[in-house]
Amino acid sequence: MTGLAPDRPQPVTLAEASRVWLRIALLSFGGPAGQIAVMHRILVDEKRWIGERRFLHALNYCMLLPGPEAQQLATYIGWLMHRTAGGIVAGVLFVLPGAISIMALSWVYVLYGRVGIVSALFFGLKAAVLAIVLQAVVRIGSRALRTGAARLLAATAFAAIFFLGVPFPLIVLAAGLIGWATSRAGHPAFAPGGGHASGKGPIVVDADTLLGEELPAHARPSWRETARTALVWLALWLLPVLVLVLTLGPGNVFSRIATFFSTMAAVTFGGAYAVLAYVAQQAVEGHGWLAPTEMLDGLGMAETTPGPLIMVLQFVGFLAAYRDTGGLDPLLAATLGGLLATWVTFTPCFLWIFLGAPFIERLRGNAAVSGALSAITAAVVGVVLNLALWFALHSLFRATLPIAAGPVRFDAPVLASLDPFAFVLALAAAVAIFVLRAGVIPTLLATAAAGIALHLLGWIG
Repeated sequence: MTGLAPDRPQPVTLAEASRVWLRIALLSFGGPAGQIAVMHRILVDEKRWIGERRFLHALNYCMLLPGPEAQQLATYIGWLMHRTAGGIVAGVLFVLPGAISIMALSWVYVLYGRVGIVSALFFGLKAAVLAIVLQAVVRIGSRALRTGAARLLAATAFAAIFFLGVPFPLIVLAAGLIGWATSRAGHPAFAPGGGHASGKGPIVVDADTLLGEELPAHARPSWRETARTALVWLALWLLPVLVLVLTLGPGNVFSRIATFFSTMAAVTFGGAYAVLAYVAQQAVEGHGWLAPTEMLDGLGMAETTPGPLIMVLQFVGFLAAYRDTGGLDPLLAATLGGLLATWVTFTPCFLWIFLGAPFIERLRGNAAVSGALSAITAAVVGVVLNLALWFALHSLFRATLPIAAGPVRFDAPVLASLDPFAFVLALAAAVAIFVLRAGVIPTLLATAAAGIALHLLGWIG
């Protein structure tokens, strides 16, 4: 850019920006809220690359998309600063530390997970996961459930998925249509409000930042450029899926991983916890790739490593291929399965940004679109509450009892199977997070240490 005001930051090269994106990735612990807070602190408050209003506008767009909003926000801002290359660098670097960490932990898990002390460590991590997911319910709910209609929609979504087994994509679609129609009719039931807190202190206005208020030239692509972007990223995303299905057959584990996570990438609106709710419903109960307790182990890994929380999906793909190798060495098959899950999960994120970001100004003032987003977020509260209850059933109780009465079907806990040590650790984690306001990482580390201590004392296996 040229003609910058004297007090505006000077332009940075892509190499300089890359170091900042890597720093953000390495500091991005604790799920989407923590990651967005880190980005806001560094990009808005510290570097002044982007202003408060422009940051929130980009975030609102990313919240409208399926997939992980924090990674998409990084991709969006990287694209805004340095075109497509900047978006790729920001998006890839945001994912890379977590991908490497989860892959390493997945190897440890399958090789040494049955060793007592390793098993005890994951026992402790699982105890904290329930409190962390409940914290996500409270955080999302405090933003989304500001009206009676929103609270009713959240309760309906919970009942639909928990008692009736309604697929998550249908819940999202119905919520979006309700919000769109309600807002289009001029009713304020799902009018957006709040959003991610931006912190305290003076607001950084757009005009005083590196990007300023002006629209960059690359945000005005021709239709030919738009079509080329769509074709390139659709090919990168779906061509590997098509090749696997045609060469290995739709029933092969790699084909199933590719098609399942591709579907997930297109329908999981509502952020990382909504993704986890969908995976818990399908990968565990539908495909049988891993047990509920293993899903909790994977989530514990993702919570204690940097990067997107949904990097746990790499762990799911890893275990799926480890147990159905297709004739390959188990660890090789597992590694390929994990990388494949990561590829088809995150490649669409670049498509959504590079294709849609140039047109987001049209969305900013659209009340109907804003209402649809608010309604989806409200429904996601109910879905995430279902996830928390699902985790509680499978982490605190050793047995559940299936209940069926007409269309209503759900699992009830067998109270006599309550694990007292898991209950005490989960309760302690909840007190730490909700009463003592402890951070996610200290809580996870404390419960992991407690699990190891219980093992060394001989109280758990």
